[in-house]
Amino acid sequence: MDYSGKDIVVVGGSSGIGNGIAQAYRAAGGNVHVWGTRSQASDYKKEDGCDLEGLHYNCVDVSDSNAIANSPDVDVDILILSQGIVKYKRGEYDLDGWDKVISVNLDSLMHCAMRFKAALTKNSGNLIIISSVAGYRAQMGTPAYAASKSAAISLTKSLAQGWAREGIRVNGIAPGMVATKMTKVTTEDPKRLEATLRSIPAGRLGTVDDMADAALFLTSDKARYICGQTISVDGGLTL
Repeated sequence: MDYSGKDIVVVGGSSGIGNGIAQAYRAAGGNVHVWGTRSQASDYKKEDGCDLEGLHYNCVDVSDSNAIANSPDVDVDILILSQGIVKYKRGEYDLDGWDKVISVNLDSLMHCAMRFKAALTKNSGNLIIISSVAGYRAQMGTPAYAASKSAAISLTKSLAQGWAREGIRVNGIAPGMVATKMTKVTTEDPKRLEATLRSIPAGRLGTVDDMADAALFLTSDKARYICGQTISVDGGLTL
């Protein structure tokens, strides 16, 4: 798929799934802008799963609505919302932890979508919201994360319905277990990893490339009649 001449913004594109998606669009010819939380691109290291080569980097704290509103202008064709945090060790049962996770994982989705809505309308663009299969099930240790991802799936439907007649296609991706910094609590624990692999029919963890391929498909003309769907890319984990 050729994305030459397309401007893509990947929020949360400095590492993990978002970074893999950003590099996939760059490899397909896109002009890719990524947002992260560190002050400059050189603060990220490749060994941490952060490859910013060839990407335009901006530091934007998405928990701050004013920072989003004042972010650099981009005549965006494709907006990927891949931001997300989690508080382990029952940190989301603390109200400060709850508020922080909801702010980043849910509130910022709407703020970012509205920030670029005018450009997406003008360009008949695409919006992809990255949620999680956690949005379909209980997560006893991380209630804010699960609730925010469930809400992200619902928001994908509502924005798709609300904006389709304005020329914007909105869809989502719900990743399964992918080895990133956020999932090290599982992937670096042999017992947890073994149990997780047993639960995945495909018999392996997902990769950032698996998620990137889904994103490139959903924003392509081959997916032109897909609207408001969140595709689980999980190797069958949720079956």
